[in-house]
Amino acid sequence: MKALLVYPAYPDTFWSFKSILSFVSKKAAFPPLGLLTVASMLPAGWEKRLVDTNIAPLENTDLEWADVVMVSAMMVQLPSARKIMKRAREAGKTVIAGGPAFRSHLEQFLDVDHFIIGESETVLPEFLRDFEQGVAKKQYESSERPDLDSTPLPAWDLLRMKDYISMSVQYSRGCPFDCEFCDIVAMNGRRPRVKNPDQMLREIQSLYDAGWRETVFIVDDNFIGNKARVKEFLPKLAEWQRLHHYPFKLMTEASVNLAQDDELMEMMSAANFHKVFIGIETPSTASLVECGKKQNVTADFSSAIRNIHQHGMQVMGGFIVGFDNDTSSIFGQQFRFIQEIGVVTAMIGVLNAMPHTRLWTRLKSEGRLLGELSGENTDACLNFDPRMGCEALLDGYKKLVGELYSPREYYDRISTFLSSYAPTARGKMVRTDVQAFLKSMWAVGIASPARILYWKLVLKTLLTKPKALSTVVEMAIQGLHFARVSQRIMGV
Repeated sequence: MKALLVYPAYPDTFWSFKSILSFVSKKAAFPPLGLLTVASMLPAGWEKRLVDTNIAPLENTDLEWADVVMVSAMMVQLPSARKIMKRAREAGKTVIAGGPAFRSHLEQFLDVDHFIIGESETVLPEFLRDFEQGVAKKQYESSERPDLDSTPLPAWDLLRMKDYISMSVQYSRGCPFDCEFCDIVAMNGRRPRVKNPDQMLREIQSLYDAGWRETVFIVDDNFIGNKARVKEFLPKLAEWQRLHHYPFKLMTEASVNLAQDDELMEMMSAANFHKVFIGIETPSTASLVECGKKQNVTADFSSAIRNIHQHGMQVMGGFIVGFDNDTSSIFGQQFRFIQEIGVVTAMIGVLNAMPHTRLWTRLKSEGRLLGELSGENTDACLNFDPRMGCEALLDGYKKLVGELYSPREYYDRISTFLSSYAPTARGKMVRTDVQAFLKSMWAVGIASPARILYWKLVLKTLLTKPKALSTVVEMAIQGLHFARVSQRIMGV
């Protein structure tokens, strides 16, 4: 059996960085970790081929080679996934679909022969047994939350690693918090399940053995969801990094209570973490209570963000407007809040109701759902009727995005970030670092409206905090991408 695993294309989103990938000679930000893991679960006798359409187009020769075409997608990838599945069906191939995009409205996907819904460690073995016996059903589904001991190493050999900015690994699934708008609990549960340290180190070692020496993204829902277990793992990871001369800079996602645990932050710094994404959401206490983000209600974010920065980790933040308790004043509040706390990479989006979330259920019962959503919360689209009105929400949102990513405000945030940032990440400078800096001198330092701000910042960093120069240059380059994203949102 020949299995063609196809990853659909992403649109140009906040996290795609499509417009600046050329600075480091890359083609995509992250690899399709789910498909690489599924590939390792397929029978040993099957031939496997991966096509990531963010890297290269799906060719007719790929489809001619295949017996089965396996597609995994998130909602934002559905337009591309539909085209891929249609081509596969027209080519007479068996189409198998899985991933978050296929958790509802399955009747819409007429080109799919079999659906795999749930976690593959539980669902895939039954499907494969039936498939090889010629009696496979249309749909296989399980809500079981398996231990991660059975999760195999990803099939890195299917990947051309040099096309990506970062590699991805997974340490845990699930999150102890149940925010109303988030679908993590519906997909992965509230009990964080983790890989044991030895298993995780084997995965890290497999990346090293495959030749990777750059950033690694630990793609957990909440890396610190189970603090006791993560504190068992981190010292071993730090020792592995030391013995291998710190080949990987690490980033992950976590909740804001990270800032309350100095021991944990020190452990993460020792293990070479340099970035962490935190769902901050809003400065409005009423809106935090509304959405069940209890862990954020009592947080002093200025202090929390500063503390994380002082431990060598840059905070990337998620923010939302459009809660029922939001009024027209929220846009100014969000702007002042984000500028004050110095979160440079601030992904601010409009609230959307994801299927199977508590928010989706509530809005459906209130008759406020408007239709399907794109899965991209920075495209100024709504799938529900907001209390402040659609026009007021979207107009305020567009203006807010434009302000946040105008050059002056963006560089002001970088300065605020630098005032508390104490770089701790170790590792050798690589060719792409030098390449990015040289290209930035022209693209940002000469050709962009931020050129004066850029040179002032570079000079200030060299004089006061030279170890942060690579981080500052990266932020300056990313500013070009964020400016283009904000212009798209505003319709400019």
